[in-house]
Amino acid sequence: MPVQTSRSIDATDVVRLVQSHQAEVWRYLRFLGASAELADDLVQETFLRLLRAPFEERTPAATAGWLRTVARNQYVKSFRVPPFQLAELDAIEAAWTGFAREDAGAESLDRLRACLDRLDGRARAAVRLHYEERRSRRDIGQRLGIGDDGVKSLLRRTRALLRECVARGQVSA
Repeated sequence: MPVQTSRSIDATDVVRLVQSHQAEVWRYLRFLGASAELADDLVQETFLRLLRAPFEERTPAATAGWLRTVARNQYVKSFRVPPFQLAELDAIEAAWTGFAREDAGAESLDRLRACLDRLDGRARAAVRLHYEERRSRRDIGQRLGIGDDGVKSLLRRTRALLRECVARGQVSA
């Protein structure tokens, strides 16, 4: 894609960029630790920055990197005192780049969904209660008839299984 000179980007360019990069920016913010609501707000702020500042569109990867940088800066600004060091954010950025690859993490998410669909029993219930319903370990333990430490171990084992499954692209158990 040719480099745009210092002309202002028009509404068509913004719409195209939002359609191409919105999901990745939102996932990246969630990866950093933003709540879904905060990520929604920061994605809007990130794309508004396109309208406020000079922007030169280069390659899709360079554009994605620029948008992640803007989103990351917006996220850092959302705290009075950030709960992390900037060096930690650099490590998170490197981890994101490995995760997202060229498809903004869509393939990994598809694999994760497939792996989650294959879970059953306590593992499936624990994941649902913990990540979807945001239940405490104590509450999960009461519902599943196991102790807090048992829930912690079950979630750790299940995350490891899901990590392996996603890496291989198939479910083994």
